[in-house]
Amino acid sequence: MSKYFLLVLLCIVPFCINAKTLHIGKGFPFSQIKPAIEAAEDGDSLFVHQGIYKEGNILIRKAIAFIGVDYPVLDGQYKYEVLSIKANGVLVKGFKIIQSGSSSLEDISGIKVYNSYYVTIEDNILEDNFFAIFLDYNRHTIVKNNRIRGTGKKESQMGNGIHCWKSDSLQIIGNTINKHRDGIYFEFVTGSVIWNNTSTHNARYGLHFMFSNDDIYVHNFFKQNGAGVAVMYSKRVSMYNNVFVQNWGDASYGLMLKEIYDGFIRGNKIYNNTTGILMDGASRLTIEKNIIESNGWGMKIMANCTDNVLKENNFLANTFDMSTNGTLVLNTFNGNYWDKYEGYDLNRDGIGDVPFHPLSIFSVIVEKNPPAMILFRSFLVSLLDRSEKLIPSLTPDNFVDEKPLMKKLNL
Repeated sequence: MSKYFLLVLLCIVPFCINAKTLHIGKGFPFSQIKPAIEAAEDGDSLFVHQGIYKEGNILIRKAIAFIGVDYPVLDGQYKYEVLSIKANGVLVKGFKIIQSGSSSLEDISGIKVYNSYYVTIEDNILEDNFFAIFLDYNRHTIVKNNRIRGTGKKESQMGNGIHCWKSDSLQIIGNTINKHRDGIYFEFVTGSVIWNNTSTHNARYGLHFMFSNDDIYVHNFFKQNGAGVAVMYSKRVSMYNNVFVQNWGDASYGLMLKEIYDGFIRGNKIYNNTTGILMDGASRLTIEKNIIESNGWGMKIMANCTDNVLKENNFLANTFDMSTNGTLVLNTFNGNYWDKYEGYDLNRDGIGDVPFHPLSIFSVIVEKNPPAMILFRSFLVSLLDRSEKLIPSLTPDNFVDEKPLMKKLNL
């Protein structure tokens, strides 16, 4: 063990001793960035001082620390990919990166990292770029504490805030993203963490997963995105303690789960959305200890969803707690709190003595005939729902919580 440590130390020490520090800016040895990068070697640190740098595409092919002092501006002039990284072990920190080019054929970005490992992009400001940060075939890359703001143009004229493609072991932490197409986009990304980000006012999704397995997102805040958050065609995705709020529109959801499997959805707050959660083709999910409140529909569970468990959630002040598009129910509801429950608890164990059917007949009618919503709160609808509760006939018998809670959970 000691021989191995000594060998590693002998390799590292010369590298550290020979590392240089280069300064770029007015009054420093380098007035431009590109000549300084050309002069640098692996392990060097480049400090770029305050100013506006219009140098076209800046390419980094060396393992350097590229650090801005007082947020110097790298301006793409609406023509160029501003910063391209094609090396392992690069640090980019403290820049304001603006006005990248755009294209319908290329993914032009403020910062794009190509086929690299152990890159860190931290504490930058990115404004008015097509794609802000693009990770292409990355491993162990960290994107942390960046402030990202798009153009807010039409969806077809915007790229994504943080776009990750065919990557592994990423950390997306503490970023603020708004006015892009998707705030954060994962496609074929595995073993990665999305933590403590704020994604708001994006044209499509605040967060968008596609074909990405074994990922986790925790303590993120998603608000007023065009269609909410979508997790699609993925396995073993965990979603803990996030907030999904104020996503309104005909096709807007707090959280859409389409053909995902073996996931955990726990401790989230989902409120003031057209639909809190939409499940379509989802299987073997555990949905527990969430607050689903003040949505048009608390949840829509399509008939092609199977073996999901919903337990210990609070359903509060939703127009409809549940909706479905069929009669087949292969999911389990157990021990949730429903504010519409009118049962009793004679033995005072905190569990209602009468099972609760959260699916109202009118929600079934509206699912099949949306214009019928105009009759909501009419006497006829109230009569239908009361009749269905007394003598269930049109709603599935097994769409039922056998142990509804009498008091809401303290979540």
